[in-house]
Amino acid sequence: MANSTIELVKYNIKKYRVMNNLTQDKLSELTGISSDYLSEIERGKRVPSLKRLIMIADAMNIPAYKLLMK
Repeated sequence: MANSTIELVKYNIKKYRVMNNLTQDKLSELTGISSDYLSEIERGKRVPSLKRLIMIADAMNIPAYKLLMK
């Protein structure tokens, strides 16, 4: 993924997580993705796979494409 896409993904995951009143720990429970991994995604240290993006979006009840949009 290009840097600008990574920036969008990390920003949007945190934005929608906060909008849904979810902590990283709660999102971790809902997705089965470790909270450490989610933290690294939100900090731009990791790039999630498409499968994980979909898992995250599903847990927040949003379409996955919203994690890739401005």
